[in-house]
Parts: sequence; C-alpha cells; structure tokens
Amino acid sequence: MTLPEWTKPGVYGALVGAIAVSVLGFTWGGWTTSGSAQEMADSFAAEQVTLATVPVCLGLSEADVQRVERLATLREASSFQRRNVMMETGWATLPGTDAPSRDLADACLAELALDGS
Repeated sequence: MTLPEWTKPGVYGALVGAIAVSVLGFTWGGWTTSGSAQEMADSFAAEQVTLATVPVCLGLSEADVQRVERLATLREASSFQRRNVMMETGWATLPGTDAPSRDLADACLAELALDGS
C-alpha cells in the first residue's frame, strides 16, 4: 500500500497542533484537570461554609458578658496574635465542636472590624 506524499507532514502537523492546543488550553484557556477542579470546589465549599457560620461567631460575641474586655484584648493584640486571641475567646468554636476554627476566627475578625475599617 502506497501512502500519499503529504501523509507524513500531515500527521506531524496534526500532532504538533494537538500539543500546541493542549499547552495553550491548560495555560491560558482555563482548562483544568479533574483533580484541580475538585480541589477548587472543595476550597470554595469550605470558604462558603465558613462565611455561613460567621453570624454564629458574631452572635456568640454579642451574648458574651465579657465582650467589652475581650474586644479590648483583641484590639490590643498585634495583627499576628489576633487570630489566636479570637480562638481563645471561644467565639470561633461552633456549638457541638470542641476546637475553634482558624478560618472562622479570621472571618469573624474581619467582620468585627476592630481597626475601624
């Protein structure tokens, strides 16, 4: 069987084109693998759950009888220590859990706007 003369360059061109389209698609085209798509979905879901629980944190802070003292302690703490201080207040511990959530502490701090911003 004799193949036409253009077959070899045509096959090479198709392979190079497929590789180029794949590289461009994954770098600039927004294509993702199923693994990275799952990671993005998990991250987004965790972030949304944290944002949904911020009102619980704020409610716990409003119901706390030592709120004024604890807010003063939070304001006095450096920006690097505030998350730990927030976790020590107990406001970032959701009902039914034993340990405070670091993400919830960060989100609650942002919502409290201790710096006046």
